[in-house]
Amino acid sequence: MVKYLSKSLFLLVVSVLICSVLYPLALWAIGQTIFPFQANGSILQGPDGKPVGSRLIAQPFTKDEYFQPRPSAASYDASASASSALAPSNYALRDRVARTLGPLVKYQSGPQTGQLVAPDIEAWFRKDLFHGKPGIVAQWADLHNSLAQAWIKADPAQGAFVDDWAKMHPDLVAGFIKDNPGTPQPKAVDLAVVFFENISQKYPGKFPSLVTRTATNGKTEKKIEPVSVGQDIQSVFFDMWRDDHPDIVLQDVPGDLVTASGSGLDPHITLQNAQFQLDRVAAKWAANTKRDPDKIRQEIGQILQEKSVAPWGGIVGEKFVNVLEINLELRKRYGAL
Repeated sequence: MVKYLSKSLFLLVVSVLICSVLYPLALWAIGQTIFPFQANGSILQGPDGKPVGSRLIAQPFTKDEYFQPRPSAASYDASASASSALAPSNYALRDRVARTLGPLVKYQSGPQTGQLVAPDIEAWFRKDLFHGKPGIVAQWADLHNSLAQAWIKADPAQGAFVDDWAKMHPDLVAGFIKDNPGTPQPKAVDLAVVFFENISQKYPGKFPSLVTRTATNGKTEKKIEPVSVGQDIQSVFFDMWRDDHPDIVLQDVPGDLVTASGSGLDPHITLQNAQFQLDRVAAKWAANTKRDPDKIRQEIGQILQEKSVAPWGGIVGEKFVNVLEINLELRKRYGAL
């Protein structure tokens, strides 16, 4: 009996030693000596030598001077990798794509060929007519209750604004409770449609937008103000504007510009996507460096070509660029902003 137990114990110790000590130690040694960059997370460093991120995981870039990655359903959080899992029939997916397109899509034909549609979206919005009926904001909230609620939940300042509005409009809140007896104490999100209907009536052709203002003490503060121009108008109401102008032909955009990857962390964009963003990026760097825009555009275009790669050494597939790498190269060449 002791003989069998000793052999079993010996086998257990040897197995643990090999699998839990020797094997991991061997892999660690190989990784650190032959593949140290990959073994340590493929971390890239900025011009100051400090780590700025992994070349394997996307991160958000929002400034105009930088190329921007694909949309992310995981908000670029590596600990929450996921897709949106939204079906093509889900309006939330259409809305997300439309919000991306609004500020950047251009006319493909006609007298405005190559011009942005954004100014025309704003002009249409100010007329406050959708399908010939007044009250664009009210119609938007009525048609898409979940989007109206999402606006309230998107920022604490917006939720607080609706709470303050509710206190100043007890009659409207009472009317909501009468129509919805199952919600005797409505929260801000419950009042979303009522809130936007009132805003639409009070400020026709305007939308409540979160803006940053500089106070008298020099500090910046967020405030909700009714606006008729800006990115909120261009993005939120692009789909309704498109529905009101079905015959207008717009330029195609690269698919990965408006679609998220399955992981939400894809660090690459297609070369076509990068070239679509090139005008914006080059114009911003030219303005800040006070150099010729055409020259800057040519230089950045060359950087894109040099940094682009395709699978299997270019034998198959499209060319891609790593967003973090290309933005680090821009910062290195033109300086930090």
